[in-house]
Amino acid sequence: MSKIFVIMGKSASGKDTIFKRLIQDKKLDLKIVVPYTTRPIREGEMEGVEYHFVDDARLYELKKQNKVIEHRAYETIHGLWNYFTVDDEQIDLIHENYLMIGTLESFLQMKEYYGEDKVVPIYIDLEDGIRLERALEREKLQKEPKYIEMCRRFLADDKDFSKKRLDEAKVNQHFSNISMEQCLQDIINYINTVLRND
Repeated sequence: MSKIFVIMGKSASGKDTIFKRLIQDKKLDLKIVVPYTTRPIREGEMEGVEYHFVDDARLYELKKQNKVIEHRAYETIHGLWNYFTVDDEQIDLIHENYLMIGTLESFLQMKEYYGEDKVVPIYIDLEDGIRLERALEREKLQKEPKYIEMCRRFLADDKDFSKKRLDEAKVNQHFSNISMEQCLQDIINYINTVLRND
């Protein structure tokens, strides 16, 4: 049975880097699920790679067609930003295994849509001080750094990924990203175990 592995973690925990490295692993042969967002594209991002960048009208149209699998909306200092996954024929659970980045909310909605046995959480853990340093360095590289939004996200993470919420969602596979290489190897071993035991 095919799986959708959902990488989760607080901001600046290394999710994007880990995602890219896992996708590059030919032995795992995981396919990408590209989510959608209405937020502006960031420096260094490309359409159809990190996200499909759309406007509110397109989101409304997809919802009317019952194509939205999961949806989250965040009130930011720049307005309402939507993130969502669409039933756009990207996912074929008969033949392929998938990897995507998500939140606790998106994981739960994906699990409700596809079934608990098909959606597997992978939670990336990293100490808050290291995350804050990384988030600041990343924001400095933006053409127009949004430090207030960075701080909002950082503070919201404590609530969004509280131990209580993770436990309630049965997200019990945590991977420490103190060492990127060790973290990657631990995740690869875990994915292989899940696929082998299915």
